[in-house]
Amino acid sequence: MKKTAVLGFGNPVRSDDAVGIFVIEKLQEQLGTQENVTFFDMGSSAFELLFKLRGHERFIIVDAVINSGEKPGTLFKLPASAIQGSIQDDPLVFLHSLKWDQALSYAKKMMGDSFPEDITVFLIAVDDTRLEIGMSEEVTEAGVKVAEKIIQEVCPNPDFA
Repeated sequence: MKKTAVLGFGNPVRSDDAVGIFVIEKLQEQLGTQENVTFFDMGSSAFELLFKLRGHERFIIVDAVINSGEKPGTLFKLPASAIQGSIQDDPLVFLHSLKWDQALSYAKKMMGDSFPEDITVFLIAVDDTRLEIGMSEEVTEAGVKVAEKIIQEVCPNPDFA
């Protein structure tokens, strides 16, 4: 089984934008520590965490997407071609607002030839990013669905006993 890094992006105090962090928390709660899976809360200290991606052969990314034109809670799974097209040579970032495409750009520079080709991105449509704690019911349900999909991918036969 490939060593997999699951990265959840978002801001826990911006309502539905917290969904990536929510998925990481759900996965940690349901799976605990796994030998071949590492969970990364990319909501804070994202640059420091990027260095810990070395040695992973696969990335799974979860983030919110605003202005998608779809109702909140709609799930998107990006094709590999869209992901590779999002990796920029020199992305403009702000230290506290690193997004998944920018993180991949920096990870690719830091990892060089060991950067994995196996990358999956799950995006969840949101329209509420107000400064408040707590997510909408639709986005919470979508986060649970994404967590279930990731569990199926990284642990085909999970043992929750």
